[in-house]
Amino acid sequence: MDYNQTLDYLYTQLPVFTRVGASAYKEDLTNTIALLNILDNPEHKFKSVHVGGTNGKGSTSHMLAAILQVAGYKTGLYTSPHLKDFRERIRINGAMISEQTVIDFVANYRPDFERIQPSFFEMTVALAFDVFAKEQVDIAIVEVGLGGRLDSTNVINPLLSIITNIGWDHMNLLGDTLQKIAAEKAGIIKPSTPVIIGEYQPEVADVFINKAKQQNAEIVFASEDKSEVQIQSSKEHLEFLEITVPQSPHPSLYIRLDLPGTYQLNNIRTVLTAVDELRKQGFNITDEHIATALKQVKTLTGLHGRWEVLNRNPLTICDTGHNPEGITEVLKNIASVNYEHLHFVIGMVNDKDISKVLSMLPTRATYYFCRPDIPRGLEAENIKEKAAGFGLHGEAYGSVKAALQAAQANATDKDLVFIGGSTFIVAEVV
Repeated sequence: MDYNQTLDYLYTQLPVFTRVGASAYKEDLTNTIALLNILDNPEHKFKSVHVGGTNGKGSTSHMLAAILQVAGYKTGLYTSPHLKDFRERIRINGAMISEQTVIDFVANYRPDFERIQPSFFEMTVALAFDVFAKEQVDIAIVEVGLGGRLDSTNVINPLLSIITNIGWDHMNLLGDTLQKIAAEKAGIIKPSTPVIIGEYQPEVADVFINKAKQQNAEIVFASEDKSEVQIQSSKEHLEFLEITVPQSPHPSLYIRLDLPGTYQLNNIRTVLTAVDELRKQGFNITDEHIATALKQVKTLTGLHGRWEVLNRNPLTICDTGHNPEGITEVLKNIASVNYEHLHFVIGMVNDKDISKVLSMLPTRATYYFCRPDIPRGLEAENIKEKAAGFGLHGEAYGSVKAALQAAQANATDKDLVFIGGSTFIVAEVV
């Protein structure tokens, strides 16, 4: 099989969560462990940092990878989902793995896949860990796929665990309270392994504190760190954030972050706290490494879709924030932009309760409803009908591309076109 045939095989033979939803989610690690045993347990052959949480885990993972890369460490990066190319999920020093690597892996282990019947995600994790071990990376940043306790990535013994925050997402799989969701995320806390919690949230803090105590794991809440991160200035939140860290342990550290959006401030706190922990464990990371890396995260790691400017006339911006907490931050960023009228291109998936998100969106905007091109995509007419109940009005379109073209055609050079609601909508425009 060539590369495209190989991908077709993976998408059609293995359950893919991004396409079919909950039926692809395996509630134990049996398949992952079986695959890794066949591969001679590569998960034990490289150092790692494990990054979970509801929002911000992707940005946090990419920032950490960029810093380690600039500091001279051969750095693996595993993230999901991808936006354009499957190989975005597995990178070494920012470079995607080769198409041939994917072809060879599937060809070599296809009989095992057909015997074990793993999900697409389980196979992808096995591939990533196999690559990291064979390439002898100095360290790998491994992003949790979904939840934590039962996630396929939760077979590593990391140097450090990170949980960015807890929010409402995947309640059908993780639980219908924040405490239940937090308990699943806390499943990545390992014995005697330090854990950083990005945001102190009173309603779930005890879940993490108790789990860390059980595991004899040192726990730090990055948001409670005395060296508070502050914005010095920014350029309309469109291209970068200028940030100063005013006191120890990073005296007068100036950061010009190329991931704009005020929500990155929480992630920066988490990243800097993680760097301090890695320094304690012997990693040579200077403030200069941090500053150099964070001004070019997108270039170094290929990250896209975070408050990304796609066009300037009319101003067109996309963002992958899609759950209530993510939308809250998106709306803050939209409010920071000077515009006359908002044109909102929106699409969602069909296995989530979208009412809470719809109730948050501004009524003084024109909406362009569309369906992401995946089996889980919610029909544009359905979202239009539900949105009307919240005072949100616009037209339904046959594709994301058609919706975006209509929005840009209707917008003046003083308007803002925003694209979001789902990662899969953004994937079609970046």
